[in-house]
Amino acid sequence: MGVRLEYIRDTQTVTDEGDSRKGWEIDFRPHAHLLQMGTDPVRLLRELESLGELTVIVDDSKLPSFADLEPEDSYLSWQLTIVGDITKEDVIEIFEWVKDDCYLSIKPIVDVVDISVEPVEPLVDSVDEIVAALETKSESAKSSAESISKAAASPATASIRVGTDKMDSLSNLVGELVITQSMLRQIGDNFTEDMLPQLIDGLAKLESNSREMQKAIMSIRMLPISFAFNRFPRLVEDMTDKMGKKVDLKLSGDQIELDQTVMEKIGDLLVHLVRNSLDHSLETPDVRLAAGKDEVGILELKAFHEGGNIVIQISDDGAGLNEQKIFDKAVENGLIQASDEISPQKIHELIFLPGFSTADVVTDVSGFGVDMGDVRKNIISLGGSVEMVSKQGEGSTFTIRLPLTLGIMDGQTISVAGEHYIIPLISIIESLEVSNTAIKRVPGKGELYLLRNEYIPIIRIYDVFNLEPHITDLEEGLLVVVDADDQKVGLFIDDLLGQQQVTIKSLETNFRKVLGVSGATILVDGTVALILDIPGLITLFKEPSLAKVVISDEQAA
Repeated sequence: MGVRLEYIRDTQTVTDEGDSRKGWEIDFRPHAHLLQMGTDPVRLLRELESLGELTVIVDDSKLPSFADLEPEDSYLSWQLTIVGDITKEDVIEIFEWVKDDCYLSIKPIVDVVDISVEPVEPLVDSVDEIVAALETKSESAKSSAESISKAAASPATASIRVGTDKMDSLSNLVGELVITQSMLRQIGDNFTEDMLPQLIDGLAKLESNSREMQKAIMSIRMLPISFAFNRFPRLVEDMTDKMGKKVDLKLSGDQIELDQTVMEKIGDLLVHLVRNSLDHSLETPDVRLAAGKDEVGILELKAFHEGGNIVIQISDDGAGLNEQKIFDKAVENGLIQASDEISPQKIHELIFLPGFSTADVVTDVSGFGVDMGDVRKNIISLGGSVEMVSKQGEGSTFTIRLPLTLGIMDGQTISVAGEHYIIPLISIIESLEVSNTAIKRVPGKGELYLLRNEYIPIIRIYDVFNLEPHITDLEEGLLVVVDADDQKVGLFIDDLLGQQQVTIKSLETNFRKVLGVSGATILVDGTVALILDIPGLITLFKEPSLAKVVISDEQAA
């Protein structure tokens, strides 16, 4: 009878035959959403197997009953042992692109020493105690591991990685700000008229310090968009293998920086758009060859700066949108009439309607209960916009415009009934003086303004917010033409007061949710101005009763 004891040494496995091999023990526990990212765990295991001798133990203890099964969720986890002359970096490289979507532990394999001894009767109790102690320690370690796993699986506390160079820069700026403050305090304590030039210089220095401080603080929140782009090479490879397609993925501008909050929310939307191109636009090699194209399709993701925004484009050289199919589906759903004459661009816009889809079946490539209406809605909620251009047989391009940060925005200050409001600059098309000859009043439908052969609704902001107006004659005020959800409207205001960058304060966090208002800011004179939410304002204009619903809901809460 022999006793088998386990000892932990460096990275060697030693047996009684003198065999010595290196290797790693890997605990791989995917998060529930891993499969939705286009990840196939089997491919990871195959790559790992190419490094050495692989042993796989699957844990299906979290697999629910069939009735509770969500097909797109991941329930399995794996205990892996890889034996061979392998570095830890080799293992990490395989899991690098899924490290944020799983719990992963990589440890050297334990040494196992087989010692064959003849049991001595008086020592049996002692050996039993040793084994019991080892089992107790093993259970304790297992319990600790489970606790760590649960902590890893739970929602992470909001945090961000900041480079030391950014922190050093911020520290230097704080130092300069303190020096400027001390200088101004000294001037203030002993101020005389001949010190006015020094005061002006000090205030200019304070303004410069504050501006640089603002830039430094905002840069801390910025991350390169490569954090979102890095998942796509493997996603495209997996999807094209499933569909029998050949696609060349091109990425550019991956060092463009974006606010971390925007980055977190845009990732899944980009995944949906990429899946959409792979499934609906890019053709199989035989179809492409028959159309006179190269059998390998092109899918391009690029990011670049445009004005004060970040632009992300997802384009392909596939078949583009099937306009007839979209038109027929819209007629079938009662969205339009078969006799309607609609331009190709308007037909393209139909895909952004809530719940609209031309797919006969939801595949495992695109879909997952997310439609293009959801994509547009979420992008607009980030203060951005999305446009789509497609040419049948040549491909399609989705263009997403996003603010650099959710904390600061460029805005147009306006005056309405003695109150100041901010309109996001990204929403404004133009501002103009009103001509009575271009106004059309429709009984029961309000006022319309003829703008370049297109009638747009006029929204009197003082009516929407129930204010006492200072100006009611349209010719005495101004019309700010804005765009939201691909709908143009004219906002009637008293005056334009200038453009400025504003710091956004959440109204919902500090007060309550108000339909038509996305936040608030403090102006240079210390007064508070509300930031208008254009989509919400349009909704409130169409359904005034919703204002009472929102208020009553908040009061009930």
